[in-house]
Amino acid sequence: MAAAMPTEFRSSIPDHAVIRVEDVHKYYDLGETRVHALRGVSLEIQRGEFLAIMGASGSGKSTFMNLLGCLDKPTSGKYLLDGIDVSEHDKKALAHIRNQKLGFVFQGFNLLARTTALENTELPTLYTKIHKSERTKRATEALAMVGLANRAEHFPSQMSGGQQQRVAIARALVNRTSVEIMEIFQRLNDQGLTIVLVTHELDVAHFAKRTLIFRDGKIRKDEPVLNRPIASEVLKTLPTLED
Repeated sequence: MAAAMPTEFRSSIPDHAVIRVEDVHKYYDLGETRVHALRGVSLEIQRGEFLAIMGASGSGKSTFMNLLGCLDKPTSGKYLLDGIDVSEHDKKALAHIRNQKLGFVFQGFNLLARTTALENTELPTLYTKIHKSERTKRATEALAMVGLANRAEHFPSQMSGGQQQRVAIARALVNRTSVEIMEIFQRLNDQGLTIVLVTHELDVAHFAKRTLIFRDGKIRKDEPVLNRPIASEVLKTLPTLED
């Protein structure tokens, strides 16, 4: 998961959206091929929102996050951050904005290349008092939860990028890291921080207040999260690793 978080700052116009995207298109030229990654995306994010962005690989969600994080610029359309149009800013100006108004949390796979999926998943439990057989059982169950039970003995080089990401998620499930991170994000959001999160996991997205679904470079669904779980309460129901 990756999150770009506009930090708390004051504005002379108190009621405007902290993020406004107007008819944004993004093209990438790959040799003789031109990829239309974003196709007329428009969106408003109010100050203090907690938004989760989802979509399949190639849907445009990562391109959109790069634009929101001022890591890239739209080919056409406008992006207003705190009321300022940053669409035409040069790299130096964008770097200044990232330094002053944005924070990032990136998720990398960080899998050990010479270690199997099962062993990578077991890693968080190695320094606990859990018996080897129990570690293996928990890791096996976590891999099954992400649909990789039949890839337990595969090395990262033998798996696709999506499969590697699912191993990283299974590893997080073993030591409940995902829920702990959501608890921190919810607490920061309650304090007024605006959070935008990109995730493949519906269970993670449910901790946000609003979800967007991208497909083919467009927003196909934009809806509030109903019956939103509170991460601090969910944590109380999870077993600890010190058993």
